[in-house]
Amino acid sequence: MADKNVNNAIDLSDLGLDTITETETEFSIGAMVTLRQLELHEGLNTYTQNAIRQAVCDIVGVQFRNMATVGGSIFGRFGFSDVLTMFLTLDCDVELFQGGIVSLEQFSQMKPDNDILVRIIVKKTPGQFVYDSMRNTRTDFPVIACGVSCVNEEYRFSIGARPGKALLLRDEEHILKDGLTENNIRNMSKWVAAHTPTDSNLRGSAKYRTHLIDVFVQRNLIQLRGE
Repeated sequence: MADKNVNNAIDLSDLGLDTITETETEFSIGAMVTLRQLELHEGLNTYTQNAIRQAVCDIVGVQFRNMATVGGSIFGRFGFSDVLTMFLTLDCDVELFQGGIVSLEQFSQMKPDNDILVRIIVKKTPGQFVYDSMRNTRTDFPVIACGVSCVNEEYRFSIGARPGKALLLRDEEHILKDGLTENNIRNMSKWVAAHTPTDSNLRGSAKYRTHLIDVFVQRNLIQLRGE
């Protein structure tokens, strides 16, 4: 989708970074792990209540997900990335070859450079997770992507395909301090929609995306409530 020339490429395929290692406290996901491995990993999907599977299952098709890597998805920080949008809802770090370990939230805001992403570290912090997206057709890029989580009693809202890269918001106004009541959910969804910058492209207008954010935050919070 670009016309730039790549003068130097680094092949990571023989460095043993294609596995997911689970311990009592975290998941260590190598940069060469495929999206299909994420989709099928029982431990990750048990921890996230299948939110990771939901985030990747509509990305093109199985053949593509067998080749596309989580490292490429995260390092690229693409606006349409379901993977980045989902992982921002987790208590998550990335390990860079030169930059060491930084939070994914911090990494997502860094400017692109020539460092190498080695692995993603997902901490098993107690939480609840929900993910959903709107696509014009099932295997297309999302018009909007929305991940919602409650990690250590902190609500997080990750909005991707704005069409800019995913943005993470928190309940700074403590709107949900009294729980997920109908009124609190409506107020929270409107707050997230109002504080998420959107733009227009061929898949949808900025106004449409803002409306979808309101809708999907409401839906995800209702699902988080257990309905």
